Amino acid sequence: MGRGVAVSILLIVPVAGPLLAAAVLLALPDRLLLRRVVALLATAAVIAVGVGLLVATSGGEVPVLRVGDWPPVVTITLAADPLSALLVTVSAMVVLACLVAAAGTADDRQRAFLPLTMVLSAGAYGAYLTTDLFNLFVLVEVMLVPSYVLLALSGGPGRAGAGRVYIATSLLGSTILLAGVGLLYGVTGTVGLADLAGIAREVPAAAAAGGVVLLAFALKGALVPLHDWLPRAYPVASPVVVALFSGLLTKVGLYAIIRIYAVLYGGDPAYHPLLVAVALASMVIGVLGAIGVGSMRKVLAFHMVSQIGYVLLGLALFTAASLAAAIFYLAQYVLVKAALFLCAAVVVATRGTDRLSRLGGLASSSPLLALAFGVAALSLAGLPPFGGFLAKFLVLRAANEVGDWLVLTVAVLVSLVTLLSMLKIWGVAFWGEVPRAARERTARPGLALLGPPLALGGCALLLGPLGGPLLQVADDAAAGLLEPAGYVRAVSGR
Repeated sequence: MGRGVAVSILLIVPVAGPLLAAAVLLALPDRLLLRRVVALLATAAVIAVGVGLLVATSGGEVPVLRVGDWPPVVTITLAADPLSALLVTVSAMVVLACLVAAAGTADDRQRAFLPLTMVLSAGAYGAYLTTDLFNLFVLVEVMLVPSYVLLALSGGPGRAGAGRVYIATSLLGSTILLAGVGLLYGVTGTVGLADLAGIAREVPAAAAAGGVVLLAFALKGALVPLHDWLPRAYPVASPVVVALFSGLLTKVGLYAIIRIYAVLYGGDPAYHPLLVAVALASMVIGVLGAIGVGSMRKVLAFHMVSQIGYVLLGLALFTAASLAAAIFYLAQYVLVKAALFLCAAVVVATRGTDRLSRLGGLASSSPLLALAFGVAALSLAGLPPFGGFLAKFLVLRAANEVGDWLVLTVAVLVSLVTLLSMLKIWGVAFWGEVPRAARERTARPGLALLGPPLALGGCALLLGPLGGPLLQVADDAAAGLLEPAGYVRAVSGR
């Protein structure tokens, strides 16, 4: 077996591994320790495969696996380039951190939690690796169905209303997506990305059908003005579940937008004004929403909307520098946002709430929690020497290269307001006086709770001064998006 064949076979592991683990977990309903080991090992295997794929794709190769070895027009095809390999790896890191945190919060004592998490993660990994839009739709549904149950199982007060909003929005997005895929097939006779490369520039009807697909993913990715469901639904769920969702659900939508715009539309500059407008609106409305709410999870949920705008901005500019900046930003942002939500999980577990008006004194009662939150918050705001600073600097530099001063101005102002909202949480929850009602409920967090946000926060710190390898991966991924011919040839088999 050649090295290339061996690498291609590994592509099935991120999908089949977690699904197999879910089946094993269902057969072990009362063996909690063993269930935890199975879930952790399955996720660790995906991380190892993701790292292997990063190495394999660093030279421009695109490993491809045709399941069952059927002809390209029939088979389910999986492929990895630097972008998909990076997102598989980063997403699996978030899943691993959430599994450890769930042991600390006891979320995983619910029998359905671990199998559902495995199925959800398999859908996300598969969405990054699939090469046709119909299978992308199927894998998105594989990802979404467990999320409905996880939201219902872990939700607090108001979960019924939030659940209705989340499910209705997801079903609407899925309906639009399926309609868009059907329209695209009706116009072109195919839904394979390799066969659709550049077709939107040549066939206006294909561009319109692709626009329906992009609309669906804009809804799933919570881009303004289709964002309202996210800050209404996410803050109701358990912080660990929200951290899991933040690392997987909206990021799959954002990945799909990046891939489709690069391949189907070829980065057509005609859509530049629209993408810039949506990106800037997401940045501004998201950060302003974060200022006006009173709980950690709601603040962080609005920041999800805001930070997604930075990634979309890099896509809108569609230069080598801007695409590399967007990919670097997306990778570090997934880790930072998960770290912040896991900090909220510690707060809820130890204080019983994350409402800022009922918090205070966290810096003195839990210095390690304060350290984890401080590092992640400063990285989110884009301060040096953290990875968030390098990510925002790269975006600003790309905007400067094309002379877009409006983008530069808005990006800097949004970063400043982001810092203010993080200081708001810090000043009230960490430095503020402990409310009398909260003193009796204070508990000390264990290592299982503190370890995940500390580890992810450490990644945010290291990605500043030691971000060279990630930046190289981002450069490689950007080159593949600018010139997708290699990806198209590998996937099509021609």
